[in-house]
Amino acid sequence: MRLIICILLPWLGFFTIGKPFSAIICFILQITLIGWLPAMVWTVYALNQYKTDKKIANILKNQEGKI
Repeated sequence: MRLIICILLPWLGFFTIGKPFSAIICFILQITLIGWLPAMVWTVYALNQYKTDKKIANILKNQEGKI
């Protein structure tokens, strides 16, 4: 669901992952027709990084429990 939001409304995608400052910059980019595509790519990349960070944190949390 977040991926669809990131493609259609890139600035809203940043709000869903907790990056309001980036959302404002992304919104300014999205206002222009030329800037919409880079804003979308940036948001999808940020969402991918967010998911990766969550997976790493989860693995580290599980590793602490085993030690």
